[in-house]
Amino acid sequence: MRLLCNRLCVSSLHDHSVSQKEGAFLRTMRSIICMSASVRTACQQASVCFPLYRGFSLCNSSERLTDVEFVSKTVIAEQPRITDPRCFQRERTRTAAAGVALLYKVPATATRRNEATPCHTDAHLAHRPAETAAQHLSSYTPYAKAQRGAAAHVNIQSLFEEDVITELCSKLADFPINDRAEGLATLLQACVEFGLEAQSPPVLILVKECLELLPSRDVGVAQLCQLGKVACALEGRGSDLVTGVMNSISCAVEDTVSPSEAAAVYSLLTALYEPSCQQQALMLSVLHRQTQRQIHRLKSSQVSDILQCLLKLKQKETISLVLRLSHRASRVFKAFSDDEIIKVLSALMILGQHDKELLAAMEKHLPERLGTCDPELISKVMEYCLHMRCRSEPIFEAVAENFVCRAESHTDTQIAKQVVAIGRLNYLPQCSSQMFKKLEDVLTSRFSHFQPRSLLDMLHACIHLERFPLNYMNNVFSPYFLQKLQDKGEPVDKNALGQLTQLHLSASLECTYYWGPRLPFSLHVKKFSSLGQAFESPMETLLYRRVKGPLIQLLGGAFFFTRVFTPIGYTVDVEICLDENGFILPQSQWEHTYKRVALCLDGQSRFCTNTRHLLGKEATKRRHLHRMGYEVVEIPYFEFENQRTQEEQVQYLHDKIFPVVSKFRLGHLTS
Repeated sequence: MRLLCNRLCVSSLHDHSVSQKEGAFLRTMRSIICMSASVRTACQQASVCFPLYRGFSLCNSSERLTDVEFVSKTVIAEQPRITDPRCFQRERTRTAAAGVALLYKVPATATRRNEATPCHTDAHLAHRPAETAAQHLSSYTPYAKAQRGAAAHVNIQSLFEEDVITELCSKLADFPINDRAEGLATLLQACVEFGLEAQSPPVLILVKECLELLPSRDVGVAQLCQLGKVACALEGRGSDLVTGVMNSISCAVEDTVSPSEAAAVYSLLTALYEPSCQQQALMLSVLHRQTQRQIHRLKSSQVSDILQCLLKLKQKETISLVLRLSHRASRVFKAFSDDEIIKVLSALMILGQHDKELLAAMEKHLPERLGTCDPELISKVMEYCLHMRCRSEPIFEAVAENFVCRAESHTDTQIAKQVVAIGRLNYLPQCSSQMFKKLEDVLTSRFSHFQPRSLLDMLHACIHLERFPLNYMNNVFSPYFLQKLQDKGEPVDKNALGQLTQLHLSASLECTYYWGPRLPFSLHVKKFSSLGQAFESPMETLLYRRVKGPLIQLLGGAFFFTRVFTPIGYTVDVEICLDENGFILPQSQWEHTYKRVALCLDGQSRFCTNTRHLLGKEATKRRHLHRMGYEVVEIPYFEFENQRTQEEQVQYLHDKIFPVVSKFRLGHLTS
């Protein structure tokens, strides 16, 4: 509505032959804007009135303004000199005029009619010496700070007298229905900001006017959504006005809606949606279909807004729509602002959908903007990659280089998210030496600032890359740190204990020169598999069934065990035992085991989704098994699936297993 008024102001500057009807509408809109701005100013106890040109810029944008030439210009609208005897700033009490419409003294330099002056100002009133309240107020400056004392006390009640509201409504009645709806919504919003009760006479008058509009099918969807939001804030979800608005929108969305209208309806539903309401559920279903048809027309801001609305509405089952929005996000990714990227990635993480093209767009556009973007964006990108198990070399290299240069400007949480993602996705940057040197410097200077869990997550992620934080083991294994890990007196979280156990194992198995404190045995995790998939991914049953037959044929029998628990807590998928001569032992003779072979049947869950790199936790598990004396044989799913016949599968397993057995046998004979 304000942009509509702005448009009318500009047209009046360029064309003085405005019709009488347009001039009347202009004065009406100015009066409404004056009331809304005055209410907002009074409620915030601001000492500076919004000038008209600035007030326009602070309003919500509207899709109705399509004049490109106008948008590209800087326009200062002429200050309104309202002379209509019914307009509130002239005929209401002089106290209100001095307190609200004339809160601010007119600067001496503002003498021309087209020069920016405080809004709602009448030149004759501004210079009256009797208005003593204005003499104590500061001169107009666009961003002046709030004043206290007498200047902050504003009598604005007279703005909401019934005859003022009635007169404004009567003026709006003569104009197009969408303009009338916008004006009424703005007046209702002013009532909300001022804190009027839903049963107060001005509000009842406005609600009645709005209810008269709703039966008409000519009210635009954007205007209906604006009315719905204001009505919900004023009267709640169950009001007659909200019900009428929802009925009108239900009819409107059956037809084709524009992208901006679809985004507006989604935004309204986030405030009003009740899953038990059949009408709203049906409306949402129709809106999903309409939005999918309009996907190719969505702007970047609309994509992020709709994804956020789907998240708030808990629409995880709308997989097709979310995937299309993700695909559209990849097309408009360059136009996203930092905040919009954060919104999009946050929504996709929770909605659980991932599009390869979005990752490609991120790899193309993100590296060049990481140097100047918000650090929160960097941490959100890394959090997204970790959540989706996406291992991206261009992004990770750019993040690592940015970390080396700007780690000091990042918060503790942001640093932890970046390091954790790189470690758990098993990516060692080319600048890893500089990166870990910078990380050590940050930890040295800010160790006490990190939250215990964030610090533990970060140090644990380092061991996946074989970077062992020995300098901080003293602190991590200290009773003081273990006590800090306890949340409100509760025992230490099991995942935290698992991380501490793996740190202990890395220090014991891989850093034999470490003689510092160790984790008390009573806190060791006995089975990592009991902690879900945080430390090892379970063997996929389908892959095991496909391997089992060829393996039995190769070994001449079921000379193996499955899902074997090791003394240090890991689970071995398939274990084969050898005697001291390197021969495979049957199960009845396993007490003579001299060497163990661990077959790792690696399904998709053990790899990054976009590459064939093992996750950090799987790489750490294999190193620890090898240090325990196991011969580790990896059977990746993508290699085994390439063997079409059983003969090929048997030969593949032979080529994988028997070189290890032969190496052990040859080494034993040589010794």
